[in-house]
Amino acid sequence: MMADVARGPANGNVAPLWQAVDAAAATSGRSRRDWKATGVAIDSRTLQPGELFVALDGPNRDGHAFVQDALARGAAAAVVTRRPDDVDEDAPLLIVDDTQAALEGLGRFGRNRSSAKVIAVTGSVGKTSTKEMLRQVLLGFATCHASRASYNNHWGVPLTLANLPPETAFAVSEIGMNHAGEISALTRIARPHIALITAVAPAHLAFFKDTAGIADAKAEIFEGLEPGGIAVINAETLHSDRLRQAAQRYAAEIVTFGASTDADIRLDHLTSEADGSRVEIAIAGRKLRLHLAAPGRHWAMNGLAVLATAYHLGLDLDRAAERLAGIRPVAGRGAMREIAWGTGTIRLLDESYNANPASMAAAIDVLGRQPGRKIAVLGDMLELGDTGPSLHAGLAQPLAEAAVDLVFTSGPSMRHLHDVLPEAQKGAWAEDSRRLAPEVALALAAGDVVLVKGSLGSAMRHVIEALEAPSTVTAEG
Repeated sequence: MMADVARGPANGNVAPLWQAVDAAAATSGRSRRDWKATGVAIDSRTLQPGELFVALDGPNRDGHAFVQDALARGAAAAVVTRRPDDVDEDAPLLIVDDTQAALEGLGRFGRNRSSAKVIAVTGSVGKTSTKEMLRQVLLGFATCHASRASYNNHWGVPLTLANLPPETAFAVSEIGMNHAGEISALTRIARPHIALITAVAPAHLAFFKDTAGIADAKAEIFEGLEPGGIAVINAETLHSDRLRQAAQRYAAEIVTFGASTDADIRLDHLTSEADGSRVEIAIAGRKLRLHLAAPGRHWAMNGLAVLATAYHLGLDLDRAAERLAGIRPVAGRGAMREIAWGTGTIRLLDESYNANPASMAAAIDVLGRQPGRKIAVLGDMLELGDTGPSLHAGLAQPLAEAAVDLVFTSGPSMRHLHDVLPEAQKGAWAEDSRRLAPEVALALAAGDVVLVKGSLGSAMRHVIEALEAPSTVTAEG
């Protein structure tokens, strides 16, 4: 009953995406009877009628326990290693040796039969936002299939490709990692025409010796490039030369973006505002001027990567820039919204989905450009290893530079930041976000602007939920 990712249309008069004979060939499995499926799912709770359910073995549960539920919800068939005891003997089952390997087989088959131009995106920061920006820009030209949310791991990538309609013009696959070798395996399934690295930053340092190791792991994305493929690289990120050297082994062309004078796609001017950024970009011998609806230099850099991709896909740059200008951040990834508070409103900058030192600094910079009293609510940045204490404490500098008025923190690692903050800047520290939420709510006043950010595991969504429903929040005595 694991999380779900992108799928094709689920219902109605939809042509089948999978037939039993093709799925059997893709998985080296044995199908008990004929069936047709409109898509592939791995979560029985969100499965749509007509989809093929793959019973993955998760870290905490076995997907075979949900096969009967999936069939009852209208699954066309189920991919299993055995028939569960509560499933009828004549149920439409595709028997395989390993369901994870079967999902990867479905992904390879889906990718192989597709004529789409495939773009693969990775990076320590910005990969999900860039993927979403690419999707929205490309949809202005033709059909585009992309992974949902940030499902970019060993099941997310093949599942996205298993749901890839053969006739789709573009496909965008986000690829993430925690360890070396993970991207290598996934990019060879995705086989991109364009491979893009947004940035290299201190993230997942618990699993790497240093940021050079992170760069090497990110550079694995080039290994899957199709012949004639293009590598798109941030010219000013950490270890950009290392990324270029890796790309030379696999890419027919290397394209760089950034503010440096030697970047192929160059950011010539940036004016950051509270509600967006005005940028001037040099690309293909011309200048593009546009207003991005998302504030922050990091969004401008993501925009450069998107325009670089659009150009090398042969798309009209003016049209691509127009689409890009209208894109706004989504919840958890920089969305700004007003919430009724007292006799007025507060503005909430929702960055609650994830965090590392680079993305924290970028979000704090955006907060610093907002009018009103500035409040930062920060949760632990995870997977930083031995560098965690110093990297958390190091956030005191960007907070000071942004003139943030109050800083609330939660989690054991954020204690290191709390302890080094000036007394006037200290809001409160709590062991977890649930305990912190009442403290934040009690301190806010109409007119404040509030940044909420932390790694997914720090559950900063509890603070978001508390601010959206302040009447439910009470201080813990």
